[in-house]
Amino acid sequence: MYYDEAADAVLNNLNTSEEAGLSSGEAEKRLDKYGKNELKEEEKTSVVKLFLSQFKSFLIVILIAAALVSAFLGELVDAFVILFTVVLAGVLGFVQEYRAEESIKLLKSLTSPEALVLRDGKEGKVPSSLLVPGDILLLQAGDRIPADARLLEALSMKVDESSLTGESVPVEKSINIFPPETPQPDRKNMVYTGTSVTYGRGKAVITATGMSTAFGKLAGLLGEIERDKTPLQEKLDQFGRWLGTATLIVVAFVAILGIIEGFDPFEMFLWGVALAVAAIPEALPAVVTVGLALGVRRMVKRHALVRKLPSVETLGSTNIICTDKTGTLTQNKMIVEKVYANGTLFTVTGEGYKPTGDFFRGDSPVSKDIHLHKLLVTGTLCNDAGLVEEEGRWDIMGDPTEGALVVAAAKGGLWKAVLEEKHERKGEVPFSSERKLMTTLNTSEDGLYAHAKGAPEVILAACTKIFLEGHEEELTPERKQEILGIVNDLANKTLRVMGFAYRKVPEDILPEEAEKDMVFSGLMGMRDPPREEVKVGIATCTSAGIRTIMITGDHKTTAFAIARELGIFREGDLVLTGTELEGLGDREFDEIVEKVSVYARVYPEHKLKVVEALKKKGYIVAMTGDGVNDAPALKAADMGIAMGITGTDVSKEASSMILTDDNFASIVSAVEEGRNILKNIKNFIAYGLTCHIGLVLIVLVGVLAWHTLPVIAVQILWINLITDGLPPMALSMEAPDRGLMKQKPTKAKEGLVSKRMLIASLGLGTLIAVQSIWVLHNSLSNGVPLSKIQTLIFTLVVISLMFNAFNWRSERYSVFSLGIFTNKSLIYAVLSTVLLQLVAIYVPIMQIAFQTVPLSLSDWAMIIPLASTTLIAMEFVKYLEWRIHR
Repeated sequence: MYYDEAADAVLNNLNTSEEAGLSSGEAEKRLDKYGKNELKEEEKTSVVKLFLSQFKSFLIVILIAAALVSAFLGELVDAFVILFTVVLAGVLGFVQEYRAEESIKLLKSLTSPEALVLRDGKEGKVPSSLLVPGDILLLQAGDRIPADARLLEALSMKVDESSLTGESVPVEKSINIFPPETPQPDRKNMVYTGTSVTYGRGKAVITATGMSTAFGKLAGLLGEIERDKTPLQEKLDQFGRWLGTATLIVVAFVAILGIIEGFDPFEMFLWGVALAVAAIPEALPAVVTVGLALGVRRMVKRHALVRKLPSVETLGSTNIICTDKTGTLTQNKMIVEKVYANGTLFTVTGEGYKPTGDFFRGDSPVSKDIHLHKLLVTGTLCNDAGLVEEEGRWDIMGDPTEGALVVAAAKGGLWKAVLEEKHERKGEVPFSSERKLMTTLNTSEDGLYAHAKGAPEVILAACTKIFLEGHEEELTPERKQEILGIVNDLANKTLRVMGFAYRKVPEDILPEEAEKDMVFSGLMGMRDPPREEVKVGIATCTSAGIRTIMITGDHKTTAFAIARELGIFREGDLVLTGTELEGLGDREFDEIVEKVSVYARVYPEHKLKVVEALKKKGYIVAMTGDGVNDAPALKAADMGIAMGITGTDVSKEASSMILTDDNFASIVSAVEEGRNILKNIKNFIAYGLTCHIGLVLIVLVGVLAWHTLPVIAVQILWINLITDGLPPMALSMEAPDRGLMKQKPTKAKEGLVSKRMLIASLGLGTLIAVQSIWVLHNSLSNGVPLSKIQTLIFTLVVISLMFNAFNWRSERYSVFSLGIFTNKSLIYAVLSTVLLQLVAIYVPIMQIAFQTVPLSLSDWAMIIPLASTTLIAMEFVKYLEWRIHR
């Protein structure tokens, strides 16, 4: 465990020396024993397996079987069309997934390429892959930690562990011994792979490498997690099984009935296969895949990269988003927000590390203030961080807390480089966790000055005066209490508060002697602020029936305050820490999991536990994150969403989707896109069911009542070919309905076809059947030839379905309110389909193939009004519903 043992005991256990390190020979032996300091890569799916995995669904299997039967019966055109759509869907899915996988880099990029170590008593750089337990690491600011290690020395050392623990503020390190029950984020004498030193320096002995590190255990945990099928994949499989079974039963019944009624058995078998093929929507996989692919393209423009096509729809069904705080809800940048000087509290504006912003006293901007100036000068000179600009992007070098002070000074027109030229540093006393204070000696035009910053109570203890109204006055006990009250107020607002002081000192003074009789100049309060757009995004999610839960490694107070500010925490919700969660049994946790909106100070296994508990309750869970610590939960969630800019490669590898702008608001866009795709898929299925129900009823009644086939097999196949082709593709391009993001998410157990849609499809299919049967009855009564009757019904069904296509642009809204021409793709698709039907009944060679005859203008005068009732009837139903629910 190492963190609970004395340094000497650790060195003894690892059989190494702090002064000399390992010998080269011993290091080679240990390398053979422990292996390279590398992470084992998860076995990648081969290109062939990835391609074949696109053809696993039950619906695809039925379609392939239908194609084989069609080919066997000589219907080669239909067999080709079915196989073409199946292969097209597979290729589109494969290309998208292959490209996404190729764009995700492997885990190795988080490993430092070289490390400074002691071996054979000498300092030297060694490739990080060759490090072994027992090696002595020499660490300084800017270094990436290459392996887990126990600290032997820690001089003002701070480490950024946000990628591992989620904590936004760098952790102060020490060599103290900690109790065995100390949780990982609080083991301050340990450093971990993938984290980085932001301040100070230290020496450490490596305790674990490769897959044995905390990082490696997370990578191993990823390999143990199996991804579930997405809701769309489950629903398509379920729909395929249901439709396949129902179709075979109905078609077999009608075919047998036809044989009993005296029809030729082979003709009825051929007809049965044709009807079965027509009843199975072979365009569905292609339409779904194209719809998803188009959605992916639109989402890339909205800063979301989807790795697997079906994941697009998953967001549309999501009803819980578990989000990390640091870097996701917040900017992952420490920023000064409040400044206290001359008895006044100033507000500082600006975003990130960009040195633009203003100081406000109340609502009034402050341009020049001697007290602010003196405070900012101290904060800048007593500081080891720097502000840099690269390609128009501002960033800091060094400790984020110190960086925040440099940025605040730049906002006030004070640039560190300029100040340091005028005020040369002559000495310093470094910051330490024990002293909680840092002091520098800097030259000035009128002599040497000491500048100090640190914990407010420590700074106040070192001060006897205060800078007020342009003068140095006595710092009375009453004034100290007033300042401490301000400190408490700022701390309660989750601000990290630092105090500042200065003093003019003799030229020959020692730095340590300067830390007394100082002049208090003020306070600065800083924090990692929420992103501006997040609050709006969370509110939109709430109105869309999506609950947001914060899961973070930060402290409970900070997490609670941010959650309340963003609207995540609501009255009656619970806040749970990792320790409290660990103390709950599975049954106890299951009882309260739906009430918890904030999880603080949690570890990777806790995040995983939360996601799995919510999934067990039937929720569709999305998890956002950017750190190594988020990866297991990202993979286990229904939808793992990684940050593209600040996210580690491990989190990207485990995710289903990556936000290229790290913007929570992009999730809202992705949710809307996912919902729209699911809506369009459902509408296409409802459109197709209308056709299939209508055809079965037409033939069933024709056989039973008149011993006549109203349409022949080849005509059924043609209807299937042209109506299940372009119109569904056009429906998949339909824009989102207004109010889509004010509807509740689709329930996990809800199928692709709701009861309402099934009733509508059944009603419209019956209407088409009634019209066709009326034509059959009327034509037979008037002695019309059978070929003419079949052509009339054949054409009536196609035109009715074209009107029906406009019905399913939206399940709820009238096509006239949407705008008839707003989906131009559908207009072109309908016109193309009608043109193909005209070819089938007017081109001589096609007349022979489909046994059709030309139709007169009077025939069309009957067909078009009858067919239009399909649209009119649905518009009337939508109008009634609008009247009832308005």
